[in-house]
Amino acid sequence: MGTTTPPRTLAEALRARGDESLAGLLRARPDLLNPVPNDITQLATRAGTRASVVRALEHLDRFALQTAEALAVAPDPAPYDTLLSLLTGDGLDDGEQRDDVGAAITAALPGALATLREQALVWGEDDRLRLVRTARELLAPSPQHPSPTGLGPTVAEATAGMSPGRLQEILTATGLPATHDPVSAVAALSALFTDRTRMAELLDTAPVEALSVLDRLVWGPPYGEVTPNPTPPVKWLRDRGLLLPVSTRTVVLPREAALHLRAGRAHRVPEPVPPVVAAAAERDPQAVDRAAAGQAFTALSTVEELLKLWDGGGPTILRAGGLSVRELKRAATALDVSEPIAAFWIELAYGAGLLASDGETDERYAPTPASDEWLDLAAEDRWTHLATAWLAATRTPGLVGGQDAKGRALSALGPELDRSAAPDVRRRVLALFAELPPGTAPEAETLLRRLRWERPLRGSAPTAEGSDLRSRLALWTLNEAELLGITGRGALSAQARALLDEGEETAAALLSPLLPEPLDHVLLQADLTAVAPGPLERPLADMLSVLADVESKGGATVYRFTPGSVRRALDAGQAAADLHAFLAAHSRTPVPQPLSYLIDDVARRHGHLRIGAAAAYVRCDDEAVLNEILADRRSTGLRLRRLAPTVLASQADPGSLLEALRDMGYAPAAESAEGDVLITRAGARRTPPRTPPVPVPEGPPVPDDTLLGAAVRAIRAGDTAATVARKEPQEGAPGSTPSGTLPRTTPAETLATVQAAAMTGSTVWIGYVNADGAASQRVIAPVRVEGGFVTAYDHTADEVRTYPLHRITGVAELAEEGKG
Repeated sequence: MGTTTPPRTLAEALRARGDESLAGLLRARPDLLNPVPNDITQLATRAGTRASVVRALEHLDRFALQTAEALAVAPDPAPYDTLLSLLTGDGLDDGEQRDDVGAAITAALPGALATLREQALVWGEDDRLRLVRTARELLAPSPQHPSPTGLGPTVAEATAGMSPGRLQEILTATGLPATHDPVSAVAALSALFTDRTRMAELLDTAPVEALSVLDRLVWGPPYGEVTPNPTPPVKWLRDRGLLLPVSTRTVVLPREAALHLRAGRAHRVPEPVPPVVAAAAERDPQAVDRAAAGQAFTALSTVEELLKLWDGGGPTILRAGGLSVRELKRAATALDVSEPIAAFWIELAYGAGLLASDGETDERYAPTPASDEWLDLAAEDRWTHLATAWLAATRTPGLVGGQDAKGRALSALGPELDRSAAPDVRRRVLALFAELPPGTAPEAETLLRRLRWERPLRGSAPTAEGSDLRSRLALWTLNEAELLGITGRGALSAQARALLDEGEETAAALLSPLLPEPLDHVLLQADLTAVAPGPLERPLADMLSVLADVESKGGATVYRFTPGSVRRALDAGQAAADLHAFLAAHSRTPVPQPLSYLIDDVARRHGHLRIGAAAAYVRCDDEAVLNEILADRRSTGLRLRRLAPTVLASQADPGSLLEALRDMGYAPAAESAEGDVLITRAGARRTPPRTPPVPVPEGPPVPDDTLLGAAVRAIRAGDTAATVARKEPQEGAPGSTPSGTLPRTTPAETLATVQAAAMTGSTVWIGYVNADGAASQRVIAPVRVEGGFVTAYDHTADEVRTYPLHRITGVAELAEEGKG
């Protein structure tokens, strides 16, 4: 095939790649794709921008990052052997670097280097490896930004600007030949520090205290402060160039000297192999699945209870958004859980689209119409819906109760709870669970250590919430997965494995046999309670929740009948005969006589008082009852007055009057303007149709293969066009594009080409100038051409758009893959 010229720039290195390799780069760094680069040169430029390089570095694992850090302190360019030596050391460290670690580094380095090359952070052949300039600037040492390796500047960098006389003094103190050439002096000092034998002889003459100073600086940070009159050990080091001045009060240990003291290693602890996630316990897989199913059932019951709690209109929304602390405490008390766990259930229901704002003037949270559809699903399908929503949600309930960067409290359902890294962390944690044998619970600390190895830059960055967010997300994932029934007894369940690998249908099929069958009966007790020995069928549960109050929950649910609960059922339109029939039909025990008496007694008094709107009035055929109300001191605040022997008027609104009389022990009923009793049915309040909150993406979405292929062809086409334009002998010649960035065709050619593409369903490359005059390239698949507009699927923006034909500078067909 002949010899090839080594690439001189990153653009040349990218140009030499195959289409599959370019697609791999765009897949690994999707931010480079928006918009599609005009050509290879623009792609290389964009790949070297600071924001893009920082994002790429954040996605490296620890060893790939250590490899990049080693290249940042290596000569530029650096041979492969030099890089390997910086990671393994020179082997003269008296056995500190074990042979097995060196072998692991040797085995892992090609893979790490391939990752850096694929992401265009490193380019060049093995004999001339180059780290992109922006990455070198980010990782190289400076007084303002110490190197992650703990190494300082080179001798040449540290002595820049030093007087020739001072350099001469250092050479004399170290016993080197005198020279008045600063370049030669720096080279001689660098050669001394990199010579193992001569450097060892020099350090043998050093005072013990001087060696102690070096020990404190050798692994970083390499900078230290000195006084105008330094101690003898510091003066000895400074005189011999082992400490070089950075300012009047600061000195630095030069890189060459530090590498000698480190036995040539750039890192104290290279980590070529990911930490192993250790097992904390091994349990019976079937027991794990049963425990997870039990917790899944509890999760469904808790979310259903939350929806019932807010059925008639939930708490009001704070002006800044979210739920007040008081309302969160109230919900936690009602659900019988702690406030952090209540925040999790509320956020889960919100993220699943079951709760939302009603959009009214007095804005409140309420169930959505989708919640009714969710409640009608089978239990296993309801669980997969919740679990899928949890996996994708960027809402982070663990932050509730903390503070944001400005010191403001973070509230449940508030606007500041999105953390884009949450879905990635959740899936990665569960993937590490899945790598263990079934029934194995991982040790949390080793799992966190593994996550930090996989994303060291993100794992080490402190956040406004305190410690590193990624580790906190992982710990919250462990707790939330157990609450939701993803894990059972600390191990991943079979249904969760299926959800991750095979989809919702398979997971639901595995979970279904493990869930208890709903019952169609209860056991009535003589103490005005009913015991539900398991989950109840939906109609029975709904009716019983209106007729009785939940007294305790657990394996069996205990309901208590009270005058208030019976009145609630009568308010909902039930008659006493209906309630008797309902209890007789659904009780496995005879209906106790006290319960029958309770229903009859409340029904006899129910509606005896009638309340309507005047501001409000009380109507009763029994004057004695009205006289009793007027004489009661508790009615003073209602400001009642008699309008007629059987009617009292109040300045309170009907709702307040209704509740006040109920608190006084009466059983009033609301009536309409026509005099009919108003029936208040539970669950009547719903929000307008709402969509679940959209997760906040962590970055640009990973493009699919179709878009990648089209983008690579467009970049190649643009690169070819640019090359042809440069080869055109005369500007303005037919078919030439002076800028080499946009295709140019006549309006007639443009129209004909996009019409043909719309008929054949093919993809084309266009140049487009928007209303602001900004030019860009687009890869589109035309769908319809009419009225001077082309409607097309824009691969660049990943959506359907409409373009005016007069703004399209030109159109070109994309070369088929493997051609051109």
